[in-house]
Amino acid sequence: MTTNAIEFQIKTKKKQEFVFLDSQLEEILDQSGVQEGIMLVYCPHTTGGITINENADPDVRRDLSLGLNETFPNKEAYVHMEGNSDGHMKSSVVGASETLIISNGHLILGTWQSVYFCEFDGPRTRTVYVKIIEG
Repeated sequence: MTTNAIEFQIKTKKKQEFVFLDSQLEEILDQSGVQEGIMLVYCPHTTGGITINENADPDVRRDLSLGLNETFPNKEAYVHMEGNSDGHMKSSVVGASETLIISNGHLILGTWQSVYFCEFDGPRTRTVYVKIIEG
């Protein structure tokens, strides 16, 4: 059985931030009733992304942000008229989706892991899609 795609909105507050999605994903999983399968989490934005990383130390998010900004600074030489070429590059590297394993009605994540929406061109209202496949 495959559930219909569920969609929810996130309102970001900063140009670049990492937003925890765990509570929304667990709620969607609970409502689905699926006990075994996979969950696909997808971001349809070209300056946003989805990633899994540490949730315990907030300095990890700060360091991720710093590292991405140092790796992909927004340069005057870029010609994209919206001025957010750095956000497009960060989104391409991070990726638009993550696939999670569902076991015994729960998402399998490591002790310190969380799923994040990554904002690279905020603040904005963003959409996240979730698809659960039972099996």
